[in-house]
Amino acid sequence: MIRHIVFFTAKEGQSLDEMRAGLEQLGTIPHSDVFEVLENTKVDPFCDRIDLVVYAEFADEAALAAYKAHPTYDKTTRQVRPMREMRFSADVVSKVR
Repeated sequence: MIRHIVFFTAKEGQSLDEMRAGLEQLGTIPHSDVFEVLENTKVDPFCDRIDLVVYAEFADEAALAAYKAHPTYDKTTRQVRPMREMRFSADVVSKVR
Protein backbone atom coordinates (compact mmCIF):
# COMPACT_ATOMS: atom_id res chain seq x y z
CA MET A 1 0.00 0.00 0.00
CA ILE A 2 1.15 3.53 -0.72
CA ARG A 3 0.31 6.40 1.60
CA HIS A 4 0.19 9.75 -0.17
CA ILE A 5 0.55 12.68 2.25
CA VAL A 6 0.62 16.31 1.14
CA PHE A 7 1.00 19.30 3.47
CA PHE A 8 -0.25 22.74 2.47
CA THR A 9 0.21 26.22 3.88
CA ALA A 10 -2.31 28.78 2.67
CA LYS A 11 -1.26 32.22 1.51
CA GLU A 12 -1.98 34.99 3.99
CA GLY A 13 -5.64 35.98 3.80
CA GLN A 14 -6.61 32.85 1.87
CA SER A 15 -9.85 31.16 2.96
CA LEU A 16 -9.08 27.65 4.24
CA ASP A 17 -12.65 26.62 3.43
CA GLU A 18 -12.13 27.62 -0.21
CA MET A 19 -8.79 25.86 -0.37
CA ARG A 20 -10.22 22.73 1.30
CA ALA A 21 -13.15 22.69 -1.16
CA GLY A 22 -10.69 22.79 -4.05
CA LEU A 23 -8.58 19.96 -2.61
CA GLU A 24 -11.66 17.84 -1.86
CA GLN A 25 -12.25 17.57 -5.61
CA LEU A 26 -9.32 15.13 -5.62
CA GLY A 27 -11.52 12.74 -3.64
CA THR A 28 -13.71 12.26 -6.71
CA ILE A 29 -10.83 10.54 -8.52
CA PRO A 30 -11.63 6.80 -8.34
CA HIS A 31 -8.16 5.31 -7.70
CA SER A 32 -7.69 5.87 -3.94
CA ASP A 33 -8.87 3.48 -1.24
CA VAL A 34 -8.90 6.23 1.40
CA PHE A 35 -9.01 9.98 0.79
CA GLU A 36 -9.25 12.86 3.28
CA VAL A 37 -8.56 16.58 3.43
CA LEU A 38 -7.83 17.50 7.04
CA GLU A 39 -7.17 20.75 8.87
CA ASN A 40 -4.03 20.77 11.01
CA THR A 41 -4.86 21.06 14.72
CA LYS A 42 -1.61 23.01 15.21
CA VAL A 43 -0.98 21.57 18.68
CA ASP A 44 2.70 20.90 17.92
CA PRO A 45 4.58 24.04 19.02
CA PHE A 46 7.49 23.27 16.67
CA CYS A 47 5.46 23.11 13.46
CA ASP A 48 2.27 25.10 13.33
CA ARG A 49 2.68 26.44 9.80
CA ILE A 50 0.85 23.61 8.00
CA ASP A 51 -2.83 24.46 7.43
CA LEU A 52 -4.26 21.50 5.47
CA VAL A 53 -3.23 17.91 4.85
CA VAL A 54 -4.31 15.65 2.01
CA TYR A 55 -4.07 12.00 3.04
CA ALA A 56 -4.77 9.16 0.62
CA GLU A 57 -4.04 5.46 0.39
CA PHE A 58 -3.47 3.53 -2.84
CA ALA A 59 -3.23 -0.20 -3.44
CA ASP A 60 -0.03 0.15 -5.47
CA GLU A 61 2.10 2.43 -7.63
CA ALA A 62 -0.17 1.91 -10.63
CA ALA A 63 -3.18 3.24 -8.70
CA LEU A 64 -1.20 6.28 -7.53
CA ALA A 65 0.03 6.94 -11.07
CA ALA A 66 -3.53 6.68 -12.42
CA TYR A 67 -4.70 9.13 -9.73
CA LYS A 68 -2.03 11.66 -10.68
CA ALA A 69 -2.75 11.21 -14.40
CA HIS A 70 -6.50 11.85 -13.98
CA PRO A 71 -7.73 15.18 -15.49
CA THR A 72 -9.24 16.23 -12.14
CA TYR A 73 -5.78 16.10 -10.57
CA ASP A 74 -4.40 18.61 -13.07
CA LYS A 75 -7.50 20.82 -12.84
CA THR A 76 -7.33 20.86 -9.04
CA THR A 77 -3.60 21.61 -9.06
CA ARG A 78 -4.19 24.65 -11.29
CA GLN A 79 -7.05 25.82 -9.05
CA VAL A 80 -5.29 25.39 -5.69
CA ARG A 81 -1.74 26.46 -6.63
CA PRO A 82 -2.52 30.23 -6.42
CA MET A 83 -4.04 29.71 -2.96
CA ARG A 84 -1.05 28.02 -1.38
CA GLU A 85 2.19 29.32 0.00
CA MET A 86 3.95 25.97 0.50
CA ARG A 87 3.35 22.36 -0.52
CA PHE A 88 5.28 19.33 0.73
CA SER A 89 4.48 15.84 -0.50
CA ALA A 90 5.52 12.32 0.44
CA ASP A 91 4.58 8.95 -1.04
CA VAL A 92 5.57 6.10 1.26
CA VAL A 93 5.17 2.34 0.97
CA SER A 94 3.58 0.73 4.01
CA LYS A 95 3.00 -2.92 4.85
CA VAL A 96 0.54 -1.99 7.61
CA ARG A 97 -3.13 -2.03 6.72
